[in-house]
Amino acid sequence: VQLQAYGGGLVQAGGSLRLSCAASGRTFSMGWFRQAPGKEREFVAAIWSGGSTFYADSVKGRFTISRDNAKNTVYLQMNSLKPEDTAVYSCAAAYSGSSVSTESGYDYWGQGTLVTVSS
Repeated sequence: VQLQAYGGGLVQAGGSLRLSCAASGRTFSMGWFRQAPGKEREFVAAIWSGGSTFYADSVKGRFTISRDNAKNTVYLQMNSLKPEDTAVYSCAAAYSGSSVSTESGYDYWGQGTLVTVSS
């Protein structure tokens, strides 16, 4: 499975962006991670094929993950963005639904897309 993420860019604090990630095949769970400069990659959000979602506390209430199973695409709607959300965002996919908040829970990774939030 190949993953293609897009939608990053520069936005002012308080603004919104929507990231998309298209998979070349069907997967069970999909997720988003991010890596800020000088920091380790961290979990952002995950969604199972049935639509159940799980979020990191830092984005809960501001970010929404969704998916279109017919298109094998997952989205990340990011609202009320803060400068600390600045990072390279990467999507990932897995055939299982366990450990979705950890990198080891995923089988495939896409390239990242940069999100920069200015203050």
